[in-house]
Amino acid sequence: MPTAEVTVMRTLVTVLSQEPGNEQKVLKTLKHAHTRASELGPDCFFGKEEVGRRERNWFAVTSWNFGTKTGQDKNYELSAEFLRLASNFYDLVKGSNDENNVMICKSLVLSVSSMIASEFQRKTAMSETEVKQALTLLDRAGQMLKSISSGNSVNDGQINTIAPDLFFIYAFCAYDVQGRLNDLGSQLFTVKSFASSKACKPQYLLQIGLYASQGPRSNHEVATFALNECLSSFLSSPVPDYQNVALVVRKLIAIASIHKGDKDDDLVYSMYKQAYRIMVGLKEGEYPIEEGKWLAMTAWNRAAVPVRLGQIEMGKKWMNVGFDIAKYVSGMEVYKACMEDVLSNLEKKH
Repeated sequence: MPTAEVTVMRTLVTVLSQEPGNEQKVLKTLKHAHTRASELGPDCFFGKEEVGRRERNWFAVTSWNFGTKTGQDKNYELSAEFLRLASNFYDLVKGSNDENNVMICKSLVLSVSSMIASEFQRKTAMSETEVKQALTLLDRAGQMLKSISSGNSVNDGQINTIAPDLFFIYAFCAYDVQGRLNDLGSQLFTVKSFASSKACKPQYLLQIGLYASQGPRSNHEVATFALNECLSSFLSSPVPDYQNVALVVRKLIAIASIHKGDKDDDLVYSMYKQAYRIMVGLKEGEYPIEEGKWLAMTAWNRAAVPVRLGQIEMGKKWMNVGFDIAKYVSGMEVYKACMEDVLSNLEKKH
């Protein structure tokens, strides 16, 4: 009888779960249970009404628990499979309630996250089939997240406790997978959509921005957008974290320099001027001293080439911004004196 079959499957999983190292066997049994439920129909396999609902939940929760446990144990390949299976079991629960919908979404997103982590772990790129599978899972999760964000699926309490992390992991994974397809436009759209959501936090954008600024699949447009957005958020805080502010400023200057060149570029110059405006009025040492020194010296050094080429006004512009920044950095007294002398001599000659 079908009901007896589900009991046998549940008992087998329970027995296997009691011994460590049986994860592959547990996964095989759970997959078989899902296949049988699909073949016979959920009601026939799990049973009807409350009994059937409890059976479905048991298989869904068990798959989820194994997915999170194997993930914690850094067995990401198995984790991805368990979580993908969990989403399928949760999907079988009739009249899925708000909690089940959230669990389906979490399972899908974390499954892709585990797939990406598995790639880093085994140092072998995802196959084309795996990339397509990840994209399919994310597309499904994305549709559910739209419902969650609109408040149609979960109440405000659930959004506050679940959605922020879920949205971030989804956005991060979507950015990663879209990069594998060289879909730069979709990457920017994904990050902009996330940035405009209630779930977005500056720390999340910082992580996305840093990730987008490096590696073989970097996207400087996404990196610049994300870092500028998080910089604005950091600065608008009642108590700005100037360590992070300095990190973002340096990164934005580096990105602009790489993609705009080292010449006198308005964008690069504007970043130094913005850094100067940030530092004005701060207490001594409030802006990281080493970062302040870096700003002052790199701005000053940018004057070297234009001065050698006889572009004196351009050189003076960079010298002045370097000198202005140095005024607000502790421990640069000797440098400031030298800078002042050089500027004075330059003014006399030109």
